[in-house]
Amino acid sequence: MPVVVTLSGSPSARSRSQGLLNRAAQVLVQQGITIQSFSLSDFPPDALLYAQFDHPSIARLQDAIAGADGVLVSTPVYKAAYSGALKVVLDVLPERALAHHVVLPLATGGSPAHMLAVDYALQPVLTALKARHVLGGIYATDKELTWEGDILQLSPEIDDRLHVALARFIAHLPNPGHVQLDPDTLHAQLRLGRVSL
Repeated sequence: MPVVVTLSGSPSARSRSQGLLNRAAQVLVQQGITIQSFSLSDFPPDALLYAQFDHPSIARLQDAIAGADGVLVSTPVYKAAYSGALKVVLDVLPERALAHHVVLPLATGGSPAHMLAVDYALQPVLTALKARHVLGGIYATDKELTWEGDILQLSPEIDDRLHVALARFIAHLPNPGHVQLDPDTLHAQLRLGRVSL
C-alpha cells in the first residue's frame, strides 16, 4: 500500500493551506493510501533554526520521507513567496531526500497575483532535493476557500482541480496498482486527471 507524507508549512493549525492539505489527505486515504502527517508544530524551533539533524523530531521526518512513495507540501504565500518556516524544514532534509518521490505542492494566498509563487519559488527547492516528479501545484485564493465551522469549503473549481491533481499524483506513485480502488472508479479518476496508462 502506498505511503504519502504530508508536510504543512503553515504556523497555524487552522489555516487555509492546512485545510487544503487536510482535504487532499482525506481524498488519498479514501483511496487506500497511508498518510503520515507533519506540521511546523512537530519541530522545536531551536532544532530547525540550528539545523540539529540528529534531533528526534527531524530524524522522524527524514525517516518518514525515506520510507514514503510521495509527498504533499502545503504553504501559505507571504509576500510572493512560500513560508519561510517551510524553507527551514526543507533545509534539514538530506540533499537527495525526494529522489524517489512524486511531490504535489499546494499553496494558498490572498491574491491571484501570487499564484506563480509555487512554480518560481517552491518548485526549484523541491527540484534541488531531486524530486522524481514535481506535479503542477494547486494555488487557491482566500475567496476560493472558506471556513464553515471547522470544515474548509472549497469552491467547485478548486475542488475539481484538486481531484485532477490527486488523480495524477496517484498515477505517479511507484506502485499505483496497490491502491485499493474499484477499476471503474480508478479509470474515471485517471481519465479526469488526463492520465493514460
